[in-house]
Amino acid sequence: MASTSTPAHNAPLPPSATSTARSSRIAPHSHIKGLGLDPEGFALLDTAGFVGQNQAREACGVIVDLIKSRKFAGRALLLVGGPGTGKTALALAVSHELGAKVPFCPMVGSEVYSTEVKKTEVLAEAFRRAIGLRIKETKEVYEGEVTELTPSESENPLSGYGKTVSHVVVGLKTVKGTKQLRLDPTIYEAILKEKIVVGDVIYVEANTGAVKRVGRSDAYASSYDLESETYVPLPKGDVHKKKELVQDVTLGDLDAANARPQGGQDIMSVMGSLVKSGRTEVTEKLRKEVNKVVQNYVDQGVAEVVPGVVFIDEVHMLDIECFTYLNALLEDRMAPTVIFATNRGNSVVRGTTDIVSAHGIPVDLLDRCMIVKTESYTMEQIAKVLQLRANVEGLKLGAGVLEKLAVEGDKSSLRYALQLLTPASILASLAGRSQIEIEDVGEMNELFLDAKTSAANIAAAGYEL
Repeated sequence: MASTSTPAHNAPLPPSATSTARSSRIAPHSHIKGLGLDPEGFALLDTAGFVGQNQAREACGVIVDLIKSRKFAGRALLLVGGPGTGKTALALAVSHELGAKVPFCPMVGSEVYSTEVKKTEVLAEAFRRAIGLRIKETKEVYEGEVTELTPSESENPLSGYGKTVSHVVVGLKTVKGTKQLRLDPTIYEAILKEKIVVGDVIYVEANTGAVKRVGRSDAYASSYDLESETYVPLPKGDVHKKKELVQDVTLGDLDAANARPQGGQDIMSVMGSLVKSGRTEVTEKLRKEVNKVVQNYVDQGVAEVVPGVVFIDEVHMLDIECFTYLNALLEDRMAPTVIFATNRGNSVVRGTTDIVSAHGIPVDLLDRCMIVKTESYTMEQIAKVLQLRANVEGLKLGAGVLEKLAVEGDKSSLRYALQLLTPASILASLAGRSQIEIEDVGEMNELFLDAKTSAANIAAAGYEL
């Protein structure tokens, strides 16, 4: 740095902000809101968090239409392109376009290599977690705001010591009226487990006795700026009513619930559940039984299957066994939408020594894929992405900073330029400035190296093997 003044990273800390200020974590793709297409399927200029990649976005829009019309079964989408060209962002955008209730299950190819579970089991679990089940039931419930919660105790008939809860009296209030219920002691245990107190809005299922806390009545709402409580309005209608309940689960949840045997309440069962391994393999027989029950629900009109999205990044890290198993999974009747991503060209298929294929994927699986290419960013597009991320992170850029960072991104990579933003803002704040200046970016280049410069330094020092 040309300036002879004290470097920003050695400057004294500025006065801290007020304790009420809160900073939220910003994910790398939190700015992606969708594909940014018009009603005719053409890419709009720099919308929904996307910059460029117009052809790739339009191609993914066609894929979304195929998925929504249930005509993409048995196929997969393969995103190919260099590192940092938006492959993961496109997969997330497809998920956004399909809807918030559609399961999205991302994974990396190297996740399948585990000492606990077979490779094929990891893939099967990911596919099952990406298949949603929306269960709609009309249940008879008692719903309202709790106005009274009084347990009634009696002498314990099993011993002469202590007392036991014989029943509990619960008062519920709605807009239309109130009702007092005399409930079983087991329901009182569920009430304690849900941490229900007077003023909470709850419902109790008449058939099963299951208790669900909806939230705190808005009559108890306070004027705090930050609240950890969820306030809900007083329920309408009668206390005793029929209510349609919608529950979203995945087939993976059902598999896990049925694979884990329910132990007893004795000390040996409790200790056994503690020391037992947390990961349980689900057998194919169990999955077929779960599928049979799910199909029965679907036939009755009680449930609806919601195929989600499985996103496998770095798919070239899978081996020949995994690719063979993926062919079988794609042919399943309830298979989710599958999106692969890779940055490899022609390479040897992992697990073999002589099979060279495009993107490191066997030809039989490639034939099932619709391939979409992502393009490298121009310097102008890099500048737009940097400005977008600065806006998302609430950072102010001084004159010439955006151009300087765009040059760095073009010379090394977009990801490196994006990583300089937040550290540069810290240096600026340490120096008492509210915006990032060119000298902050220059000091970043002194403190940190990009990959190309680092490799060149190692080679120049003679440390390469």
